[in-house]
Amino acid sequence: MDLGIAGKWALVCGASKGLGYGSALALVQEGVNVVINARNGDALAHAATQLIAEGGRAAGGRGKDAPKVLAVAADITTPEGREAVFSVAGGPGRDFDIVVTNAGGPPTGDFRDWNRDAWIKAVDANMLTPIELIQATVDGMAARGFGRIVNITSSAVKAPIDILGLSNGARSGLTGFVAGVSRSKIAARGVTINNLLPGKFDTDRLAATVNAAATKAGRSVDELRTAQQAQIPAGRYGTAQEFGAICAFLCSQQAGYMTGQNVLADGGAYPGTF
Repeated sequence: MDLGIAGKWALVCGASKGLGYGSALALVQEGVNVVINARNGDALAHAATQLIAEGGRAAGGRGKDAPKVLAVAADITTPEGREAVFSVAGGPGRDFDIVVTNAGGPPTGDFRDWNRDAWIKAVDANMLTPIELIQATVDGMAARGFGRIVNITSSAVKAPIDILGLSNGARSGLTGFVAGVSRSKIAARGVTINNLLPGKFDTDRLAATVNAAATKAGRSVDELRTAQQAQIPAGRYGTAQEFGAICAFLCSQQAGYMTGQNVLADGGAYPGTF
């Protein structure tokens, strides 16, 4: 299926690895120009090299029909980081057609141990930063008649996990905001905003969560991984590549009638009907 987004510009946050990288890869393979962002410059440069090897091109590189890959190492949770993304040479400025928001989840732990600073940091990264990015780009999308915003959140929004309290709270706040703004006047102007809720995907974030859960339960990491996968109807963890494919579809022309949705990708783990 041709997703109809070749030649458009996408911003993909947290794209140096994991689900963010998987999303950037799927978009590049669809011919989308991407600006990838993460804080770790070395990891981000490596990701850019991989994307170029998969069919993209560096700014000024050969192959005029290949999509551009621009990398901006910056903290997107800060005004300076967002400005660096919007002002990167060769990029679209604020005129992105697609924005994929993604931030590393806050630390796991016991809510009794989190002070106000921990909560503010979690809310800033996982709620306020996506809102800032939406605010900066959505009106331009509406003026041009096309826009796709996908927020990578968590399956914990639907089924909260006790050790992920900071994430549960901050991401649920974003979900409530999106439920309203996605159904505002922008919906009739070709702009959709959806949340993509990953379950257990085999990423570094999963490894950290499993390690914390294994320590809390007094079990080995391998034992817990095996037990977790046995509880998923699909019988395995997901891959970043298949997550990216779902993200790319939500960014497609064909997904224009989907907005304000929480799309759960968890191998069937969530047991509810709604």
